[in-house]
Amino acid sequence: MDRLSLTKYAWLSIAAALSTITLKTIAYVLTGSIGLLSDAVESLVNLFAAVVTLMMLVIAARPADEQHNYGHSKAEYFASFTEGALILVASFGILYSAIGRILNPQPLAQVPLGILVSIIASLINFVVARVLLRVGKKYNSISLEADAHHLMTDVYTSLGVIVAVGIVAVSGWQLLDPIIAILVALNILRTAYSLLSRSIYGLMDTALSLEDQQTVLDIFDKYRPQGVQFHALRTRQAAGRRFISFHILVPGRWSTHRSHHLAEEVEADIRNALSGAAVFTHLEPVDDPLSYQDIEIDR
Repeated sequence: MDRLSLTKYAWLSIAAALSTITLKTIAYVLTGSIGLLSDAVESLVNLFAAVVTLMMLVIAARPADEQHNYGHSKAEYFASFTEGALILVASFGILYSAIGRILNPQPLAQVPLGILVSIIASLINFVVARVLLRVGKKYNSISLEADAHHLMTDVYTSLGVIVAVGIVAVSGWQLLDPIIAILVALNILRTAYSLLSRSIYGLMDTALSLEDQQTVLDIFDKYRPQGVQFHALRTRQAAGRRFISFHILVPGRWSTHRSHHLAEEVEADIRNALSGAAVFTHLEPVDDPLSYQDIEIDR
């Protein structure tokens, strides 16, 4: 799928955020629950995050140019980092509001109707999150995956708040409303940490996963019986793109034509096995000592 076409999923996230903000605000106005207020605030964060995701997907879809020879795909890491930071801010906001309500408890009103409205909002978020997560994993879009996880944390928040508000309405224990909000906020902090760390690793040109690296090594093994060797393998992940470089050591008696064709075959095998892979190779004679002077760059 063309990276630019992924922006339609960002628009879907924006639509979901606008819908849930409206519904959760209504739920808060009806009940006066601090938990539902925090839930509405998180949906507002979702809206900002979805807009950032849309902007970064548009940038990431741009082709390589003279200033960005390797493309713009790493822009998606800025979107996921922003989402992680926004989730972090939202969790602290929930904690602050919840502590305030513990110090100043207040009764709830029109709980059944407020819960019903909140459940509808949560269902919208859940469906959209599942769609974004599926598409993000399929096309290696970390920004869509981050947006999906963000929406799922919103769903978890809503479920916790709905249960708490229901128990408060039945038992009259007003402190449970902010206590549940605090527990949900702590869980959201864990998601924020995951998104932020993954974004930082991506911006630091972290190598491909061990599974992807093993795929490359298995392809190498396919050609070794021909007397071919490989070294100086280096990889990095840039959102939806994978960059792979290595040296191919061929028998010295081989012609340039034969060596080049083998290199093309190896590169094609890797591109077929790993979507979005950009492969760079360097041919060397296997029986030349100079071919091993750069062996130290193996990873």
